[in-house]
Amino acid sequence: MENQKLAYIYALLSVMFWSTVASAFKITLRHLDFLHLVFYATIVSIIALFIILCAQKKLNLLKGYSKSDYLRSLLLGFLNPFLYYIILFKAYSILPAQEALSLNYLWPITLTLLSIPILKQKISLMSIFAIFISFIGVIVIATHGNILSLKFTNPLGVSLALSSTIIWSLFWIYNIKDRRDDVAKLFLNFLFGFIFILITLIVTKKLALPSVRGLFGATYTGLFEMGITFVLWLKALSLSRTTAKVSNLIYLSPFFSLVIIRFALGEEILFSTVIGLSLIISGILVQRKTF
Repeated sequence: MENQKLAYIYALLSVMFWSTVASAFKITLRHLDFLHLVFYATIVSIIALFIILCAQKKLNLLKGYSKSDYLRSLLLGFLNPFLYYIILFKAYSILPAQEALSLNYLWPITLTLLSIPILKQKISLMSIFAIFISFIGVIVIATHGNILSLKFTNPLGVSLALSSTIIWSLFWIYNIKDRRDDVAKLFLNFLFGFIFILITLIVTKKLALPSVRGLFGATYTGLFEMGITFVLWLKALSLSRTTAKVSNLIYLSPFFSLVIIRFALGEEILFSTVIGLSLIISGILVQRKTF
């Protein structure tokens, strides 16, 4: 099979798995609190990434990294998985899945905004227009379509979901100049992130064994949100003739997610969510062509 067809297969598998995770988060949070979900999902991710490193014969890469490399992994591990997933899962615990999912997709716009002061990038008028479109989408979702009232239905949940996009964007900005192997550095990030979440649970005296259902949900999250799917996506990008051929497929994921949320969770998908998400994605696509 030619590489481009394989790239599409890997990309669509990634989209399929990522489309299920919003529902998986919400179901698992019925059996685990958000801190324990981060803790156990991170453990599963570490195991999965370690196995992948061994299978790819890249374990020796870890020995060649310098102290500064490990310090970078310490910082990135604090951002993701530790801080990012704590904030994201807390948002999912108090928001409908459709809202948390949709608001989290604002991160490419947040990345653009943060790149201006941090990476000294310039922004065009068209990019500003694209950002405006996406923010209108956020307001539509957060107000359930009552945009003139500007009254958010859950201010804390919305704030947490939007904050998660800032953390995720910072993670990717500081990751840009890191030329280490993607799987190896992701493994180290999760290893350090595990230490942070373990310390948090010990200090707060909340460390506890999960229920069977909670452990199953954390395992699913660790494999298909944090670990294996990321590797599949990287494989798709590496096999594709151009990244553009597969990268736009990722924007199918939130709409597939809404369908799964409807049937797996029984949430009534609001018209305002569909419109708001469409505006967010439209803004991202416009911004990608202009920034």
